[in-house]
Amino acid sequence: MTENILVAAAWPYASAHIHVGNVTGSYLPADIYARYHRLVGNKVWMVSGSDSHGTPITVRADEEGISPEDVYKTFHAEFLELFQQLGLSYDIFTSTHTENHFGVAQAMFSALKENGYLYTEVQEQWYSITQHRFLPDRYVEGTCYLCGYEDARGDQCDGCGSLLEANRLINPRSKMDGSTPELRKTEHFYLDLGALQPAIVEFLKEREDYWRPNVLRQSLGQILAEDLHGRPITRDLKWGIPVPVEGWENKRLYVWFEAVIGYLASSIELSKISGNENAWQEWWCNEDSRTYYFIGKDNIPFHAVIWPAELHGVGETFGKLHSGQEGLRLTLPYDVPANEFMNMEGKKISGSRNWMVDVLDFLSRYDPDPLRYYLTVNMPETQDSDWDWDEFVARNNNVLVATWGNLANRVLSFAHKYWDGHIPTPGDARPADTEIILKVEAGFEKIGELYNKVKLRAALREAMALAREVNKYLDEMAPWFEVKKDKNAAATTVYTALKAIDSIKVLLAPVLPFTSERLHSILGYTEPLFGKQMVETHTDKLGTHDVLRYVPSGAIGFWKPSDLPAGRELPQPQPLFQKLEKSVAEEERQRLG
Repeated sequence: MTENILVAAAWPYASAHIHVGNVTGSYLPADIYARYHRLVGNKVWMVSGSDSHGTPITVRADEEGISPEDVYKTFHAEFLELFQQLGLSYDIFTSTHTENHFGVAQAMFSALKENGYLYTEVQEQWYSITQHRFLPDRYVEGTCYLCGYEDARGDQCDGCGSLLEANRLINPRSKMDGSTPELRKTEHFYLDLGALQPAIVEFLKEREDYWRPNVLRQSLGQILAEDLHGRPITRDLKWGIPVPVEGWENKRLYVWFEAVIGYLASSIELSKISGNENAWQEWWCNEDSRTYYFIGKDNIPFHAVIWPAELHGVGETFGKLHSGQEGLRLTLPYDVPANEFMNMEGKKISGSRNWMVDVLDFLSRYDPDPLRYYLTVNMPETQDSDWDWDEFVARNNNVLVATWGNLANRVLSFAHKYWDGHIPTPGDARPADTEIILKVEAGFEKIGELYNKVKLRAALREAMALAREVNKYLDEMAPWFEVKKDKNAAATTVYTALKAIDSIKVLLAPVLPFTSERLHSILGYTEPLFGKQMVETHTDKLGTHDVLRYVPSGAIGFWKPSDLPAGRELPQPQPLFQKLEKSVAEEERQRLG
């Protein structure tokens, strides 16, 4: 039965370059998951966009003396280029600075207000005496009042992972100039998380059996330890989404509140682009759909607590306000498979210190699939991992080149040489032939289950293990000797190996889409495994914005064992991967710091 799968990838701040930690933390696992379900034949939407209103954008704009819009557009364009090169197949990658997103976010706000889950309160907020303005929470740093971490942000502590109340920070300082701010009174709207707490706890307990321990620890665990309190969802800012209440024209919706709404807004935008304005409801108002949120661990509270609270709180009112439809209730997250962090050569990744691998820079020298492979095999699914240049080179050479690439290339080259560029016709299968085919075919169920449970490292490990099994089979059968004594027997061996390679290509395709697509074509298929990506420009009341879109191929349902026909013509094969010199590791280290 075909399922509706929504793959929601974290929204990058449009204020900094994307590094490998960002990619392995959320963007790549989202793409692998989406590609797997497309191969299965499910209806997949992978959605995200640039977070255009975050405090980091206004900070950078202030530092560079340009407008926040200029900052966001510069980085948004860079993201579109990077995601195309890396093969991240977003059905839509848009931004939060669109007329559509403004409307959806304001409708969510109004629905929560109408349902009684918002209230106003005069609060004390940090005010910069030197800059003559209130400071957003991320403009303020200080010591966490819960764990003592000295570089906590005003909204969240990276030391203990807790959501914070900015005005309780110890020894506060302005991120802009280091000056000490003072507390002044200002009025804001609050999301009443206390009133929503029973519903959130029930939602989380229903998912205890399959959510990752780190996600439950930072959501259900913290709620049970300390009750939720209201959090402000407006701010004294000029950049962002206006508060849809008379008299509040000089305030904006707080970015942490409106950015997560982007998953819904981008789906609605995709519906409009696709010509079916109600298509989003197949994912968002369908109790049988499954929605997955791929994020880093620093975003767990926002996606496992606050976003479900917003979705529950709007009830059926959002549909009435936004679409004029009754009875629409939004789908709560099915899973939030948050990853831990990736470090760099034993130290925390830091963009300001250039202690990172800038992904766009990486792709100017190396192919995308080796990066995707290394980030998947080293993915921080349950604990922090570490990027190591020596390990990257070794895995490229010892696994991608020697194990998988060499297997495909030597069998294809051998077939091309001895059977005039065609797939040989096999004789009767022998026990060894049957055994290896059954092993590979069993991988579709076993590896598919791992992909489906977002155990991506394990799925990749099992798929590559099958490639090793086929190498072992070839070593035992030795068709290069066999062909001299019994060409028919050699034909059976080579056909069996090609059929196994054809299947393994599909098992690896979610992780290695570029080389799998090339191998797919070499094996004579005319319909591609995956679709194409394209950038479209759209215009609304806020101006023009570019959108990255994935256009599916006509073929679906490739997730099945090979039925490779004998006799099909084979083009001259080319190596799938390039061997790297050991010196690459040291050369790349010289770029750090």
